[in-house]
Amino acid sequence: MIRIQQLDHLGIRVMDAKRAIAFYEKLGFKVQHVSDFDAVTIMVNDEDVELNLITNGNDDVGGKNVLMDVEKKHPGFTHVALRVASIKDTLASLTAQGITPSQGPVTFGGTGVSVFIRDPDRNVIELRGRDQKLDEIPGLKFYEP
Repeated sequence: MIRIQQLDHLGIRVMDAKRAIAFYEKLGFKVQHVSDFDAVTIMVNDEDVELNLITNGNDDVGGKNVLMDVEKKHPGFTHVALRVASIKDTLASLTAQGITPSQGPVTFGGTGVSVFIRDPDRNVIELRGRDQKLDEIPGLKFYEP
């Protein structure tokens, strides 16, 4: 059996490297390396979470995310969920950075709370806090698919 220890990095295909880098910098990521032989920019945050921006995307679906925004459901990864320490603090930071959630804050039951955002290429990012103080989170609702 293969013994998988953890997620090493996440590859995200984007259309515009500068625009994507600026967005992910707002989430605390910094450019660590730009490949000179491939269309890849590696970004890492202070917690050592690594993103590989694959910077050769094209738009042939009119600005829609083919996995999330079209009626026909295609197989593939629909979103990434990144753990955050505090949804309350995350919401404040998103507001300060000018990022509007596409959904949330929502709970699925229990004390976990999620906020969903979209990057400039409409990729879905779930910011997930565990063991949150639900009464301190303004606008919290139960998740509706």
